[in-house]
Amino acid sequence: MHSLPPGDDPEPADTHAAPALGRTGLLLTGGGARAAYQVGVLEAIADLRLACGASKQANPFRIITGTSAGAVNAAALACGADQFDRAVRRIVRAWSHMRAGQVYRADSFSVAQSGARWLTLLSLGWVLARWRRLRPKSLLDNTPLARLLRQMVPLVRLPLVIRKGHLDALAVTASSYTSGDHVTFFEAGERQDPWVRSQRRAVRDRITHEHLLASAAIPFVFPATAIDVEERTEYFGDGSMRQSAPIAAAIHLGAERILVVGAGRMHEPKDPALQGQMPTYPSLAQIAGHALSNIFLDALAVDIERMERINKTIALIPQASRSGSLLRPIELLVIAPSQRLDAMAARHVGDLPASVRTMLGALGVTSNARDVSGAALASYLLFEAAYTRELMALGRTDTLAKRDEVCRFFGWQDSGVAVPAVAQRAEQPLASRPS
Repeated sequence: MHSLPPGDDPEPADTHAAPALGRTGLLLTGGGARAAYQVGVLEAIADLRLACGASKQANPFRIITGTSAGAVNAAALACGADQFDRAVRRIVRAWSHMRAGQVYRADSFSVAQSGARWLTLLSLGWVLARWRRLRPKSLLDNTPLARLLRQMVPLVRLPLVIRKGHLDALAVTASSYTSGDHVTFFEAGERQDPWVRSQRRAVRDRITHEHLLASAAIPFVFPATAIDVEERTEYFGDGSMRQSAPIAAAIHLGAERILVVGAGRMHEPKDPALQGQMPTYPSLAQIAGHALSNIFLDALAVDIERMERINKTIALIPQASRSGSLLRPIELLVIAPSQRLDAMAARHVGDLPASVRTMLGALGVTSNARDVSGAALASYLLFEAAYTRELMALGRTDTLAKRDEVCRFFGWQDSGVAVPAVAQRAEQPLASRPS
């Protein structure tokens, strides 16, 4: 993959103003490899925008926020805010050709170095681990991700697109192991004061690839990242941890309407295959997957319900009373998977490198496509093209199924032009294409 060189400043897109619907924000949530679903949603939105004749309008998202792997997608989109369609295509190409080795070291030696230490702690106990002075930092080594971010996310362009008015703000979140706070790092054009709430705060900063590494550092799986904050160094992990209000950052930055893209079903149905079966003791993989789902998925569903209740309450207040206060309703459009991603992941566990399958197998993940119990853990680590493309196709299908809502949300006049349910994606990897 190649980013735009520092001096590359292509001709800006036509920025005719869209209908005055208020500033629109985008929230891309976390979920490791599950974030490929978001890419399919963005791809469908770009195609609908073209079909509705709105492609000459400015970037549809004035404020972009992201968490974990969603922060990577958010930053990549923000850096191309002056050419929205091109930015989406670049992200699509990256995820269409994804390999686990681009995100973490997947060779046998590296997995043995990192993963085997964790398994030693689990199998031989902390006494032997202490005797050997084993101090593993994480289950996997995400050094390759740093290289991928430099290629995929040309952050050198971010100040430019903000200065030229194509974007108002980008925000990414991370969780500080040092202070215990949930921190939102943001870069904005206009003067925007940081905010502080219980156990969460905002820091105005120049967004770097280290911020993205920190935001996407899945707990236990990837190592923490050191970031200098207010004249001291803190260690940060995944932004989904302790994130009690995922939507709040976009609101603080001025969004009045927010598209929220989730990484899991808002209300997960029971697995019919388990109905009537005698429960068995959960494997470590099942427990780990359950914990990650709690971190990545639950807070968003709760925050959406809270926003809906607040909107209903505000609607009961007379407009005359509202005009003199800071109260304002926030319009939400939520797009989330219509299928269980755990079940999809179970079909692709065999796509993982053999060394990773072996390590996960020790925790209870199997390659049996019908064994969904341990697949939740794998669903966050399956950075393999067969899985990411299936997620992208689902994101596209789910978005096109809401075509009327999407067009109404953006104020687009739906011309009725057909948009194919399956995108015709270029087969050439982004890495081999010229900038």
